[in-house]
Amino acid sequence: MDLSKREYVNEVLKKKDDSKVLVAGWVQKIKSMGNLNFIDLRDRTGVLQIVAKGFNDLSKLTPESVIVASGVIKKGQKKSGEKELILENYELMNKAETPLPIDLVQETTQLDKRINNRFLDVRNPKVSAIFKIRSEVFKATVDFFSKEGFININTPKITSAGVESGAELFEVNYFNKKAYLSQSPQIYKQMMVAAGFEKVYEIGPVFRAEKSRTVRHLTEFTGIDMEMGFIKDENDIMDVVEELMKYIIKRTINNCKYELDILNVKLEIPQNIPRIKMKEVKLMLEKEGKKLKEDDDLDAEAEKLIAKIVKKKHNCEFVFVTDYPWSKRPFYHMKPENNKNITRSFDLIFNGTEIATGAQREHRYNILKQQGKEKGVNLDSIKGYNDIFRFGCPTHGGIGLGLDRMVQCLLKLENIRESILLPRDPDRLTP
Repeated sequence: MDLSKREYVNEVLKKKDDSKVLVAGWVQKIKSMGNLNFIDLRDRTGVLQIVAKGFNDLSKLTPESVIVASGVIKKGQKKSGEKELILENYELMNKAETPLPIDLVQETTQLDKRINNRFLDVRNPKVSAIFKIRSEVFKATVDFFSKEGFININTPKITSAGVESGAELFEVNYFNKKAYLSQSPQIYKQMMVAAGFEKVYEIGPVFRAEKSRTVRHLTEFTGIDMEMGFIKDENDIMDVVEELMKYIIKRTINNCKYELDILNVKLEIPQNIPRIKMKEVKLMLEKEGKKLKEDDDLDAEAEKLIAKIVKKKHNCEFVFVTDYPWSKRPFYHMKPENNKNITRSFDLIFNGTEIATGAQREHRYNILKQQGKEKGVNLDSIKGYNDIFRFGCPTHGGIGLGLDRMVQCLLKLENIRESILLPRDPDRLTP
């Protein structure tokens, strides 16, 4: 059959009765009633019922076999009046073996086994919907930064040193030299702001050698990183991030209605995202029975609890927690002049999970060098980093945002591994 004439299911369902069509896809379901066969054919856009009379060999088809079918579109017998295809001819492209290694109908297979068979798992319309939404989030992010005048950059993923904790680095043998997988494009973002681009962003892989086996951690994830120069303070960064969240959610609502319906997810565009200082957050948590020390970071329990408090008080699923303690932040985060124990930094919490960390960076070379010393970081050992600040560097700041975690929170998925096609964690290196 001539596949150049193929049409998608969502197009076929809109055609007038008696239109000749050719479709192709996977056999989702087969029902035989004597000389009559009913096939649910699925492609990337939806499911079409095929009615076949006299094709006795169709009863031998197996679920997930791939076929091409041609025929005439007619209004179906169902109350919905949805169109169906009256089969005239078909071709079996590939017959699927039985039984399938995972259950696509009752959805009883555990996540770990589903990921082992991800190419099958994604055929489930609910799973496919997650990744169509993720694709829309990706596109919306690119479009947002483009319209805001940011320049896209691509930075090396094999580096000579890191800027975060050394324990989180994956070491690689680079032609008999010691190198590491990039744990952040931080240095390069700052470099390109100082280079005169002023506003830059990157979407790319990030590697963290964390032995965390949680529903929110991965060893390789997709980072959305942004940096911008000539800012007044960290609030300028939060302003951009807030508009980014609004833009992404609005685009997802407008362009992914079908997928959101499949997942039974209703999204809300935030009006104004609250910005609450860490000191105030800890007082709010203490009233709910969660006590944290002055220098403590927010743990997973605290993030979920503050999210509930903010949702009740402000009717918002997002919250910026600001003024993080210096003891919990990297050396390059700026300290306010009036309090050297905190930083001009923030986390964005969405539906009870931190999805982004941002800050104003320290751009003054002498202060930056001193802060590095306080954290046990010798700036001279980070080749080329010093020069960024020695030859004219403006005030600047930015964020690191996890795309996978954002999609997890957007769709309220239980496990981050549901929001990434082929996850990597301390125990998984395949497929």
